[in-house]
Amino acid sequence: MKSVMSTPKHTSYDVVIIGGAIMGSSAAWFLSDNDDFNGSVLVVEKDPTYEFCSTSHTNSCMRQQFSTELNVRISQFAADFVKNIRTYMANDERVPELGIRSFGYMYLADNELSADILRESQQVQLAAGAATELMTPDQIKAQYPFYNVDDIVLGSINRVDEGYWDAAAVFEWWRRQALERGVEFVSNEVVDITINATGSRADSITLKSGDVISCGQILNATGPRAAATAKMAGIELPVEPRKRFTWIFKAEHPLDRDLPLTIDPSGVHCRENGGGTYQAGGHAETDPAVAFDDFVMDPALWENHVWPVLATRIPQFESIRLTTEWSGHYAMNTFDHNAVMGPHTEIENFVFLNGFSGHGLQQSPAMGRGTAEFLTYGEYRTLDMSPFNYERIVNNNPIVEKAII
Repeated sequence: MKSVMSTPKHTSYDVVIIGGAIMGSSAAWFLSDNDDFNGSVLVVEKDPTYEFCSTSHTNSCMRQQFSTELNVRISQFAADFVKNIRTYMANDERVPELGIRSFGYMYLADNELSADILRESQQVQLAAGAATELMTPDQIKAQYPFYNVDDIVLGSINRVDEGYWDAAAVFEWWRRQALERGVEFVSNEVVDITINATGSRADSITLKSGDVISCGQILNATGPRAAATAKMAGIELPVEPRKRFTWIFKAEHPLDRDLPLTIDPSGVHCRENGGGTYQAGGHAETDPAVAFDDFVMDPALWENHVWPVLATRIPQFESIRLTTEWSGHYAMNTFDHNAVMGPHTEIENFVFLNGFSGHGLQQSPAMGRGTAEFLTYGEYRTLDMSPFNYERIVNNNPIVEKAII
């Protein structure tokens, strides 16, 4: 792979992408893969090791169980892309053949209101072609006898294209092929965005190194930092970093079959990890915005909340040994928990790719493709992503996604 420099080769680019993690790299790759796009692309990433970005702290799973049809279809494209990645990448034999370990997601409802949401969402999912099944407590117990379902009213599971996938490999090959095709990645930081006198366009960015780069279009792909990036252009964006914790543990008595990614009514979730190990996730009851560099763990959260929930839901997890833990950040869209895409309503060449609220990795293929289409044609040519445009925030027209973990 070509080395990443700190200084851009040129002083002007057709597209400047701020943020080179999975969203920025996806958009860059899809631009490079579009025969109708012949412009220059610069990707500015402040940390080319990606040590602290959300991409590196992900649980790397995908699902189709969303409450809106567009989100279901976005994940369906992700599944198709992952399973056919070599075909999408021009049959490059270096690209690994990938798949999805489809152990499914199991949503558990402990009251009728939550059960009704599962029922309503299933109808949306089935209409979009998903294979979601509703299960009574007796049916859950018959297929997954390790669960305690005494308090459960209903379950929802889809075993087709729901589970673990190798997001790191997809990310790597998006970056690698984009670099080979001429997309320029630099290790630098955008510290200012200059807007023209009429407030209708962004003229340039200023880098921490002092370089001033003219731009045809700017794409904000800065994850949890999206609001800070937008603010440089005088734009308010309701996206903030929210801390999410992950634990990997080994069970003294492993389950006799794969554990679906189980979303307990408490919000704690847990999935199969392989070899008698399991991966759990959750967050504190209070869920404020945090500092960009706050990745401190909370031992009390595991001891007092997460482990007791796991041991109650799956009694075999009473005897477990914690092996690994980390924290990461959701780029939480506090407006409606959905992506913010497309152009700003006034600064016409400032484009958003932000606010994925925890489901960004699995949405990155469709989001990168859609953004590349918009940057190339000024419109979406495959899935219509316009419901996610920034305009809905200005108009106070939320599209609420109910299936947020």
